[in-house]
Amino acid sequence: MRTQHRRLLGELIGSAGLAVAVIGSGIMAANLSPSDVGLQLLQNSYATALALAVLIAVLGPVSGAHFNPVVSLAERVLDRDARTPGETAAYIVVQVLGCSLGAVLANLMFDLAPVTIATTERADLPRLLAEVVATAGLVTTIFVLVRAGRAALVAPAVGAYIGAAYYFTSSTSFANPAITVGRMLSDTFAGISPGSVLPFVVAQLVGAALAVLVVRALAPASAVPTSGSVTQGTSSPA
Repeated sequence: MRTQHRRLLGELIGSAGLAVAVIGSGIMAANLSPSDVGLQLLQNSYATALALAVLIAVLGPVSGAHFNPVVSLAERVLDRDARTPGETAAYIVVQVLGCSLGAVLANLMFDLAPVTIATTERADLPRLLAEVVATAGLVTTIFVLVRAGRAALVAPAVGAYIGAAYYFTSSTSFANPAITVGRMLSDTFAGISPGSVLPFVVAQLVGAALAVLVVRALAPASAVPTSGSVTQGTSSPA
């Protein structure tokens, strides 16, 4: 298999795995703790954080383990030599496809219809602000570590960040346009209504743009060379 095809397959599998973890753990949490939303969120965040760290560690050497369009776009701005614009576009397509397929798989595993359009409205001003903050923090965490030559810490750091951001943001930290689209396809604990998707994605793009400015200020030059991915050996998600 050609290297580029292998990278795209890695992004597809990783994005699908992320959606399965987010949505599947949300469904399981609602089944296990139907009357305790706080406990549901704890179960959902714990499973997501661990799964994300594993996915990044395993697939980082294959594709860079972005699993997230804002990470791919930030990489394009911060490191134009990492991949071509066409490769970045292909990454984004497979990330959205992977998260959509993962949502379908999660629904099927819990004996739900393959696609159940979510009805949970989330796009109020406080949660949109939270998405800006969550995304800015995620992208900053990834690229400051990479530019500091500490790419090996990205997998645990991103898992820890997302697990924490479930609680310190009112949006529960989607921070990822692809998973936002995927979560639209499951009317369960992790779902988001179609009308809330575009505002969330816009907020995430704003957060990523702010993060690029912060990364350039904090770490203006990469401390280690890159090799066609966000990191060497490990990379980012969420």
